[in-house]
Amino acid sequence: MQLRDRVIIVTGGGNGIGKALCERFHQEGARKVIVADLEQDSAAAVAAAVDGDAFGVDVRNESQIHAMVATVEQRYGVVDLFCSNAGIIALDGEPWWATSAPNATWQAMWEIHVMSHVYAARACLPGMLARGAGYFLNTASAAGLLNQVGDAAYSTTKHAAVGFAESLAITHGDDGIGVSVLCPQAVATRMIGSVGDGDGGTAGVDGVLTPQQVADAVVIGLAAQQFLILPHKEVALYRQRKGEDYDRWLGGMRKLRRRFGPPQP
Repeated sequence: MQLRDRVIIVTGGGNGIGKALCERFHQEGARKVIVADLEQDSAAAVAAAVDGDAFGVDVRNESQIHAMVATVEQRYGVVDLFCSNAGIIALDGEPWWATSAPNATWQAMWEIHVMSHVYAARACLPGMLARGAGYFLNTASAAGLLNQVGDAAYSTTKHAAVGFAESLAITHGDDGIGVSVLCPQAVATRMIGSVGDGDGGTAGVDGVLTPQQVADAVVIGLAAQQFLILPHKEVALYRQRKGEDYDRWLGGMRKLRRRFGPPQP
């Protein structure tokens, strides 16, 4: 997908990867970048810097996503690319069992990491299908292909995010709809800054990328219409090893957990 003259919506666009995507899309000549974020002031600041438009949106609220898409279409025309990028992290917590996180954490991650992608597709698909063109970029994580030690809710919902992106691509690929899923490991955002000493823990074993490096990988991946966009190239090898010998891979992940221990907030 080429980004010049496109109308693009980015959720979670007020900081981190989302902010970098907005800035890079603007550099690529997007006609209008729509910055959506729960923190409306952050969204407005980014929008001002990229000559875009800002919306304060809770992606857990389907009606807010539908209203935003309708307003954007009214103001700027069709939505060419919808980037479902908003995300949260929480960790398992004491006593560091896979079941430790409370139900509220599981529910929030389900709504933000999975259902917000469903809501975006519901809002955009009618127009995209009618014209036979449109694109979704869904931010998941390498945890959605592998796992994230110490955060079962994050890992599970990111797996589900990848699964939904696959379903979009399978069901609507013949309708002219493009789909990419972004799966980085550790990125220098507020997410890893809130865990330990900010090195990403087990997710940072292959280095911590900047949001700008991730945005660079996204532009390349969209141009090639790659389903999997992997800013950390090592993830492709880990995914291959997982498929070749699941039991050995699980053993390796347990070894990684023993090496790093439970991640501490």
